[in-house]
Amino acid sequence: MKDLKDYVRTIPNFPQEGIMFRDVTTVIGDADGLKLAVDTMQDLVKDLDFDVVAGAESRGFIFGAPIAYNLHKPFVLIRKKGKLPSETVSVDYDLEYGKATLEMHKDALKKGQKVLIVDDLIATGGTTEAMIRLVEECGGEVAGVLVLMELAGLEGRKKIANYRLDSAIVYEGK
Repeated sequence: MKDLKDYVRTIPNFPQEGIMFRDVTTVIGDADGLKLAVDTMQDLVKDLDFDVVAGAESRGFIFGAPIAYNLHKPFVLIRKKGKLPSETVSVDYDLEYGKATLEMHKDALKKGQKVLIVDDLIATGGTTEAMIRLVEECGGEVAGVLVLMELAGLEGRKKIANYRLDSAIVYEGK
């Protein structure tokens, strides 16, 4: 059986010189890779107590929804600005190459619910930090953050040091 890292395609110098882009499409584009990713991620949080899974558009949906389904938990969408139909809360945050806004339905969580945040990647930690702020603004408690890949060299873990972070794959470089 292949290792989970074997399903990740690495593209040198994308989107700019010196960057090693870790392409998740080769994981989800292979049935065995997708199953291994979801199973591995789910296994990392088997000891974690949480009520709800939340995932960010769009790759957080890909990994978070099957985990929520497997564990019979609700799934909460965190989306880009203007994509949710009801009343939302929003957070602006910095990206490596600009700014962005994430939103969540204001009534997506009940006060005190423990939330597992799921995404494909943590790099600098900006998106993850924004998701944490949204969950807390809606009355939830972040039980943990679960990602497929962590780019440890970009030190995103430091930005969310007060929260549990589980990574299925850790890349030491940038």
